[in-house]
Amino acid sequence: MSTATSLSGRVWQQGRYETLTMLRNGEQLVLMVVLPLMALIGLTVTPFLDGLGPNRVDVAAPGVLALCTMSTGFTGQGIATGFDRRYGVLRFLSTTPLGRAGLIAGKTVAVLVVLAIQVVVIGGVAWLLGWRPAFPGVILGLVLLAVGAAVFTALGLLVAGTARPEATLAVTNLVWILFGVFGGIVMPSSKLPSQISGIVGFLPSGALGDASRAAFLHGALDIQAAIVLIVWGAAAGLAAIRWFKWN
Repeated sequence: MSTATSLSGRVWQQGRYETLTMLRNGEQLVLMVVLPLMALIGLTVTPFLDGLGPNRVDVAAPGVLALCTMSTGFTGQGIATGFDRRYGVLRFLSTTPLGRAGLIAGKTVAVLVVLAIQVVVIGGVAWLLGWRPAFPGVILGLVLLAVGAAVFTALGLLVAGTARPEATLAVTNLVWILFGVFGGIVMPSSKLPSQISGIVGFLPSGALGDASRAAFLHGALDIQAAIVLIVWGAAAGLAAIRWFKWN
């Protein structure tokens, strides 16, 4: 067996382990599935999104899928990595044949697998509620969600690798609430208070929300949002590489 093949096998096994760990965690399941489903249904039956699309679910579904991406990449991986770091799991795994790069790759695999499950569940419920996105927009939207997953995973690893586990738990949950309510990821900036509506598009949450809505609603690429998202991802990735502490 070649070195590349054995490494890919180890990465896949680590990704499988990380995925099962995330799915077995009740708190993370609430953040990853239950709360997004509640947001989807709530936004579909209330008038908050009226006037922004053909019907409410067309605007709600892309934002909720973006919220799922943030939940899995940022909050889920941030909390899990923070406590793995505390108990010495990261230090141990980084010295095994998996290696540090393989460990990060395994976590990325886990995020993408869980995100795929979220897309199926949330997208299926949205379909039942009347969501009918055009096929080209779906492809573009899924690509943007994958990019968003990488961005928020980098942010989650940055927090988890530089703060204490208790601080990571507090920060990731607080940021999830703030971005989810005021960050433009679920509610477009036009529906937010005027004091913050002008800046949310430059946040990773607002950029992902805007890009997802443009893709799923209109089959278009919001270039400004995509650039903001890529800049955040590059900055977070470089910062995580520079300051992440494995123990």
